[in-house]
Amino acid sequence: MKNSILVVEDEKALRETLEYNLTNEGYEVDTSADGLDAYKKAHEGNYNLILLDIMLPGMDGFEICRKIRAEKNTPILMLTARDDEIDRIVGLEVGADDYMSKPFSMRELLARVKAMLRRVRLMQEESAPAPVETISKEVLSFGDLVIDSIRREVRINNVNLELKPKEFELLHYLATNRGRALSRDKILEDVWGWDYMGESRTVDVHMRWLRQKIEVDPGQPNRLVTVRGAGYRFEG
Repeated sequence: MKNSILVVEDEKALRETLEYNLTNEGYEVDTSADGLDAYKKAHEGNYNLILLDIMLPGMDGFEICRKIRAEKNTPILMLTARDDEIDRIVGLEVGADDYMSKPFSMRELLARVKAMLRRVRLMQEESAPAPVETISKEVLSFGDLVIDSIRREVRINNVNLELKPKEFELLHYLATNRGRALSRDKILEDVWGWDYMGESRTVDVHMRWLRQKIEVDPGQPNRLVTVRGAGYRFEG
């Protein structure tokens, strides 16, 4: 079955170029040039990936991303009109999985799309139900914090936390390496994938989100500790 991609871009030439190249790569491609139409398609459809421009008529890409992320975990690659850190950080804040700044090479975009879809497939394979006898080995407990990799759930005092897929993967990775100082580059390589083309700021943003959810005082974390000059360490 082919992966389906929704391309949301109001610039006609770029939209058609993306559609042409993605179709040639074997993907099923749907397009939209309007924010309201794009949200309707994303809400009603079942896409494997969404390429989402920021500046759109009707509804901007940030709002579309925020609304989609509240409903489903479809991977979103945001396209920014300029190399602006604010756009990138806001995109991550509202739930984008990755971003690319225009202008970009088509070869790089196709590589990024392939990498994102591969990570989703691997994540789905890893979350497949395991035999009952192995479940106990897949549950990590640290006092009131429980990380269940079978159910892909995190609980504090038996209350489930709402974590985004990448937040769960990051927390589980840090917890399984308890006590080890891990650099941002190492985290990017192991959690986002060796072919991830983003930057280490992505790790900082996700770490901040996690601290807000699992730390009593996010400003003075006891579990997700910053190691000066090195990266991060999970203390349990």
